[in-house]
Amino acid sequence: MLIIPAIDLKDGACVRLRQGRMDDSTVFSDDPVAMAARWVEAGCRRLHLVDLNGAFEGQPINGEVVTAIARRYPNLPIQIGGGIRSLETIEHYVKAGVGYVIVGTKAVKQPEFVGEACRAFPGKVIVGLDAREGFVATDGWAEVSSVQVVDLARRFEADGVSAIVYTDIAKDGMMQGCNVEATAALAAATRIPVIASGGIHDLGDIRKLLDTRASGIVGAITGRAIYEGTLDVAEAQALCDGFKG
Repeated sequence: MLIIPAIDLKDGACVRLRQGRMDDSTVFSDDPVAMAARWVEAGCRRLHLVDLNGAFEGQPINGEVVTAIARRYPNLPIQIGGGIRSLETIEHYVKAGVGYVIVGTKAVKQPEFVGEACRAFPGKVIVGLDAREGFVATDGWAEVSSVQVVDLARRFEADGVSAIVYTDIAKDGMMQGCNVEATAALAAATRIPVIASGGIHDLGDIRKLLDTRASGIVGAITGRAIYEGTLDVAEAQALCDGFKG
């Protein structure tokens, strides 16, 4: 399992939100490229970037920062989400050197788009499913749909999606523990690899994910915990590497 540091971009700065609220953010750095360097030096093997402005605007807003990070670390897999709602945007990011694009809102509102994207950019598409009480949320978490996470995940199995990033909104940014049960249930219900996100606080949360023995959970995204020092990236990755499941 990979430990994947998150860099959330708002107005060009690196921030973290609580439960997806744009009006409840903490700025951790005004230099996201330097922040990326910090996690690379800590030994991370993938980065998770989110264009928060883009998620609300429906188009990339912090694309220049994303491109700068991708060009500085051409051999590091980078996944980017937020405002990705067209094949043109995906093409832009792929050409910039980004390894994976995360389709969220568009995947919920127009599921057929995921298949189109996977055919146009095989191996590059991740679906981001953000949930509140099991129902998928969209538009920067501003809207909650009537679609169940598990049902939508199964819809994408035949499309060639590389992974699903699953976030429990109630847990995100709160550092009160990941929703391990829901994450493991999703991994068991679909053949698509699952990346856990939201609420990770310390090594105990990483151990809980590992202890589920859910082979479908391939990564864990962490944000506030690594910025506030309750989780060490290198230590967490070492725990994952040494785990005998």
